[in-house]
Amino acid sequence: MSLSRQIAFWVAGLAVIIGLVFLLHDMLLPFVAGLIIAYFLDPLARRLERLGLGRLGAATAIVIIGLLVTMLGSLLVFPLLGNQLAGFVEKLPDTVRRLQALVAEHGGPLLERFGGQAAIADIQKSLGDILSQGAGWIGKALSSLWSGGQALFGIVSLFVVAPVVAFYMLLDWDSMIAKVDSWLPRTHAETIRGIMRDMDRAIAGFVRGQALVCLLLGTYYAIGLSLTGLNFALLIGFAAGVLSFIPFVGSITGLVVALTVAIVQFWPDWTMIAAVLAVFFSGQFIEGNILSPKLVGESVGLHPVWLMFALVAFGSLFGFVGLLLAVPLAAAIGVLVRFALKQYLASPLYDPALAEPPPGGKTPR
Repeated sequence: MSLSRQIAFWVAGLAVIIGLVFLLHDMLLPFVAGLIIAYFLDPLARRLERLGLGRLGAATAIVIIGLLVTMLGSLLVFPLLGNQLAGFVEKLPDTVRRLQALVAEHGGPLLERFGGQAAIADIQKSLGDILSQGAGWIGKALSSLWSGGQALFGIVSLFVVAPVVAFYMLLDWDSMIAKVDSWLPRTHAETIRGIMRDMDRAIAGFVRGQALVCLLLGTYYAIGLSLTGLNFALLIGFAAGVLSFIPFVGSITGLVVALTVAIVQFWPDWTMIAAVLAVFFSGQFIEGNILSPKLVGESVGLHPVWLMFALVAFGSLFGFVGLLLAVPLAAAIGVLVRFALKQYLASPLYDPALAEPPPGGKTPR
């Protein structure tokens, strides 16, 4: 088979897979979640095997512990965060009015100097419109998330089907990898294995490390903000930690929300407002100088702009399934692009001098 026909075959196969994901993305969530869970827990299963547990025992132990942790979180953490979220949405209009009053009271003289009362009124109206629309959007999103049988069925299937899928994937992981390896075209098998190893390092290095960074950072923010006495501290802290998966987005969003709540709650006590700022700035210092270098490293090759684009693009195309797949696919595509660029730079397409010399031994000029 010629190279062009091989390329056409693999491109057609990739198109079929993308089409199936697009058509079935509404029902794929528990299966994709189970596959991702199995992939990231496979190193733990290998360690348990080295400690003497068989593959069946390791998979069973991991799934049981995971279910216990999930149940504990559902009983303790999730209701608390849900109550804080409901309270935050309920008090958001009052927070907006209080913030408008503070802006008018303390920023009025400065604003009058530049635009008079009309500027103050415009700023108040714009601020009120933005925050009111944001509150309405949050309320609609929450109501649409929890209402409807399809959404409820999706959530139930996620917690029921995903652990079962993860268990069987963990149990058969090595045999599945060996079977897929046996399907590789023999002439290119070693090259494909090298690419897959690079993908595994990129995906595992970023996602496993960044997930742990988000967990530690969210815990730090939640505890730190709670110690300051900030309203909705657990919600803001954990949300900032989760959103830190997207570079800069979590820290900036958490800082803006926490600072807004702190100003409304503590004004004119600048000490407590400064304490809230100190929590976020110290968290950024810890993340940038300790957590990320140790847990994520610098060799994963995921640029923040490319990561944000992947999350938006895959989320828009495939919904929540796309969000789950965005980072692994972004890392995989990055590896493929770097491999293709390396091949191009070593080919006559880039430099004609790299072409093979003719039989006479002289390179054409």
